[in-house]
Amino acid sequence: MEVIEQGLGQLFMNPDPDLLRAFFQLKDRKMVNKVMTLKNAVEKFVHDGDYLAIGGFGANRTPIAACHEIVRQGKKNMGFAGHTATHDMQILSAGEVYNRLDVAYVVGLEARGLSACSRKYLQSGKVQTTEWTNYALSVRLQAAAMGVPYLPARNMMGTDTFKYSAAKTALCPYTGKKLVLLPALSPDVSIIHVHESDIFGNCRFKGIAVADKELANASKRLIITTEKLISSNEIKQDPSSTSIPYHLVDAVCVVPFGGYPGTMAGEYFSDEEHLKEWMTAEKDADKFKAFLNKNIYECKDHEEYIRINGGQVKMQELRAKELLLNKEG
Repeated sequence: MEVIEQGLGQLFMNPDPDLLRAFFQLKDRKMVNKVMTLKNAVEKFVHDGDYLAIGGFGANRTPIAACHEIVRQGKKNMGFAGHTATHDMQILSAGEVYNRLDVAYVVGLEARGLSACSRKYLQSGKVQTTEWTNYALSVRLQAAAMGVPYLPARNMMGTDTFKYSAAKTALCPYTGKKLVLLPALSPDVSIIHVHESDIFGNCRFKGIAVADKELANASKRLIITTEKLISSNEIKQDPSSTSIPYHLVDAVCVVPFGGYPGTMAGEYFSDEEHLKEWMTAEKDADKFKAFLNKNIYECKDHEEYIRINGGQVKMQELRAKELLLNKEG
């Protein structure tokens, strides 16, 4: 297949499926207890220089506790998949965790506005960027999950997004039509927040999935943070509800309200007041430094972070709001 055009962007991960297969051949897939603290999971599975991906969609079911822990531990020089990245991007930018970024949806926090710290960091010259669309990143994860080096699609062509991507175009050998070839993306480590998991890593989640199932299958190492732990018998009684199977999972971390201050479908609504605090604080360097010290660096864990931002009273208010909105919907 002859390449017609290719983007100017750098490809940060090798799409060779045999490299991924070789890794998975050595991965332990035993059904063992994988429960550990989030601190230990990040220490064990998240390394400087790794390529990182975060699950969820925007501020929905995002593993915010894990993002805080990555920043708290001072992880650096990571690659990052900016796929529907909002508050997670904001946190990782504040900690200057990544220096390579696959850009799709970043900087914006949807209707809340633009993140000043994310924008400043991207404009600092410290970050290499390659552009994609959200759909393109999803297809790239699907390619890795399928064990193929790329998948064809019909998006980005004729745009500056293609120009600054690392995609290629070629003619389809069956139809002669021009297609864009999207290279497989297999993150070194990914983190997904779920509603329920057993001790082995069989997970359930509700609401929008976006590309989390593809992400789980494409990732070399996978950390799960979960709202609650359930028994394996409960999993076995309804196996079709399992969204992510145990053999893909390396660590299970029980973190109630682990998506706070974001939304968790059916569990709690986002804390818009606190997200606004973030947006306001990051406009002033000194105030933002103090804000980060208070909310991340000086916090022992996510439980303490919640305690200083309203504690269980605030959490129950957000839970009641989510349940009310679901009832009205």
